[in-house]
Order: sequence, then C-alpha cells, then structure tokens
Amino acid sequence: MRVVIAEDAVLLRAGVQRLLADENIETVEAVDNGDDLVKAVAAHRPDLAIVDVRMPPTFTDEGLRAALAARETVPGLPVLVLSQYVEESYAVELLSGGAGGVGYLLKERVADVSEFLDAVRRVARGGTAIDPEVIAQLMARGRRNPLDALTARESEVLGLMAQGLSNTAIGGTLVVSQGAVEKHIGNIFAKLGLEASAEEHRRVRAVLTYLGRA
Repeated sequence: MRVVIAEDAVLLRAGVQRLLADENIETVEAVDNGDDLVKAVAAHRPDLAIVDVRMPPTFTDEGLRAALAARETVPGLPVLVLSQYVEESYAVELLSGGAGGVGYLLKERVADVSEFLDAVRRVARGGTAIDPEVIAQLMARGRRNPLDALTARESEVLGLMAQGLSNTAIGGTLVVSQGAVEKHIGNIFAKLGLEASAEEHRRVRAVLTYLGRA
C-alpha cells in the first residue's frame, strides 16, 4: 500500500509514518499543507491519503477542502481524515459525497495502534471507518426520512456498520446470530431503497445515508 500524509504537526506526522512503516505500508510523500497534498496525490496516485482537517494558513478547513480537491484529481481516492475535534459540517461534507473509501477519526485514536491500522486498511479497500464520537454527534443532529423507517435495532446495526464492523463483529457486539444480523441489514437496504447490487456498494451507500443526514 502507498500512502500520502498531510499533517502539519511534525511529531504526529513522523509518528504516523513510523506506524505505517512497521506494517510495510509505504509513505510516498508527507506534506504539511493542503496545496502540497493535492500535488502529491496527482504525482503519486496513492492508495490512500491521510489528512488533517486543520492546516496552514488559517487552521480551519484547509485539509478537508484539499482532500475534496484531491478526490476530484484522483476520482475514488480513499481518504482517512484525522481531526482534533468533531467538525460536524466537515464530516458531513466528506461523508455525503456518495462514494466509499472514507474515514473520519479523532487524533486520539492513533494511540490505539491496532484500531488505527485497521481503519487505514479498511478505508484503502473502499470501506468506511467512522469514529464512534463522530457518529454520536451526527446522530444528535436529528433524523429525517428515510431513516425514520428503521427500527431501533436496525439503527443500532447501521451504527455499527458505520464504525466498520463486519457482520460477525456486529453479531458479537449485539449478542445475536449472524443470520439475525443479515436479516436486519436486508431490512435496512430495503427501507433505504437500496436496490440489489454489489453487497459492499450497498453497505457503503447505507452508511453514507446514515451519516450524511442534516
């Protein structure tokens, strides 16, 4: 796997590079601003971009805007966003883009090496990896159709899907059989109007619908 990192904090940037190197994941370029991120993505066409939301010069949303620009340069580019805090509007803008290969983690999650590396691999494969705190805050903004049609259990299953859990892991968390999980997911697809297609594609679309509500 080849990765581009955009992070202005030197120690965190070096730490992430080291974690990736220990797993034989190559950092092809590490930059400290949004403009250089877009250039690096265009030059290397990496398998994943790991991006800080707030970078110079204003430390507001440069990283997110650069990530969105990078996805225009390399359509489908998997992007894993790291943020000090939950930036709700930024999270929704990235996650509601209608494509997979997106992740949003709080920087504190990097300290959990196995969780961080799992997110890196999952997003690079085209899946999602969303911090539970991000999910909680987005959920607090309220619901609107078609998600209102989901039962409490179906919403719970979809929330765990958003965290990137497999059907087996969801079953273990909820202490139900894998068959029950599959039934809930089938109901979710039906209620969200997601017609039969590649299973992973429908799964990503369901998660994006869940996270992208305003």
